[in-house]
Amino acid sequence: MIHRRVGRKLNRTWSHKKALMCNLATDLFLHKKLVTTEAKAKELRPFAESLITRARIALRNEQNGKLPTARPNKAGEVIPVTKDFVQRRQVGRFIRNKAVLQELFDTIAPAAATRDGGYTRIIKIGRRRGDAAREAIIELVDFSAPQDGIVRRKKKAIPAPKVSTSAPVEVIAPVAAPIIEEIAPEVDETIVDTVQTSADAIELQADTTEVTPIEDAPASEDAPADAPKDSGDASAE
Repeated sequence: MIHRRVGRKLNRTWSHKKALMCNLATDLFLHKKLVTTEAKAKELRPFAESLITRARIALRNEQNGKLPTARPNKAGEVIPVTKDFVQRRQVGRFIRNKAVLQELFDTIAPAAATRDGGYTRIIKIGRRRGDAAREAIIELVDFSAPQDGIVRRKKKAIPAPKVSTSAPVEVIAPVAAPIIEEIAPEVDETIVDTVQTSADAIELQADTTEVTPIEDAPASEDAPADAPKDSGDASAE
């Protein structure tokens, strides 16, 4: 039976995993929000919350005055203790940045003083591009923005047209409208002329289609000149 294997190893040795958790907790306390993989976020949550609990204990001891009595220094002076240095040294084993340690005890602990556990929140945001690892956001509950349940999407900004600065741009005045106004009367005149000419053409066609009297056909050149003009008169004689 395998013992003493609790949690995810994250493909690291124990010393490497411990250093990873310390760095993630430092960034979480500094920025109040962290984007990492889902497995790392689940491992970081109990680690960071245990440190916040120690900061809350130190705050409660300082408020209630339950602090160890100070020992006299070399000069024999006794300086009263106003802070719980025991808890600060315990947390300082993991948080090496003094500014972040001060932020944890002075800002984060008072904000979470009335909250019994559950100091962090994990939000899954899908898979990461490249290796398709599941990502999540881990944040401090007391420092997160209030959520109203409305999903807001940012509108895409319309890119402005590019203007070339190499040559000056000449602005051309609108001249299309006057041209149309000048051409319009000429078009009307041509339409009237075409209508008149078509009417004249119809009248001329009507004049040419009138019946004309049929004239005597001219005598052919081959016929003899002495031939009688009327055959009926010749037969009567």
